[in-house]
Amino acid sequence: MSEILGHLPSADGTFGFSKLPLFFEEPEREALLIQYGAAPGGFILTRPMAEGGTSISAFFVVRALRRRGVGRQAALQLLRSRPGAWAIAFQEANAGAARLWRGVATAAVGSAWYEETRPVPPPAPTNLPEDHWIFLNSDA
Repeated sequence: MSEILGHLPSADGTFGFSKLPLFFEEPEREALLIQYGAAPGGFILTRPMAEGGTSISAFFVVRALRRRGVGRQAALQLLRSRPGAWAIAFQEANAGAARLWRGVATAAVGSAWYEETRPVPPPAPTNLPEDHWIFLNSDA
């Protein structure tokens, strides 16, 4: 999202993500690696939603593999391997993500998904645009 929102890395060259340790410490959260042959191609972070179901909290595919179907295949494999309610948030300004997630939702469940906007939850900066959320049930 740094490209879309203009975020810069810290002085050490990293981007802060204070919640990352939770995906390794809390058993209901998961950190999944996207493999491309023998190479890591990206990652997916999932967490339970307070209202039930699972959220894809973060999804990343390395730039060299984008627009090759790697992300779509990984997302569909995840949704199909774990039937149930899913929530996927993205920023509309990230046109690639918007296209990916709407296409994945349709491929996974046809037209049986819906989308809504929600404010970015605190402690995020208040100047961020609203999140777009896709909700679907891969049991359907």
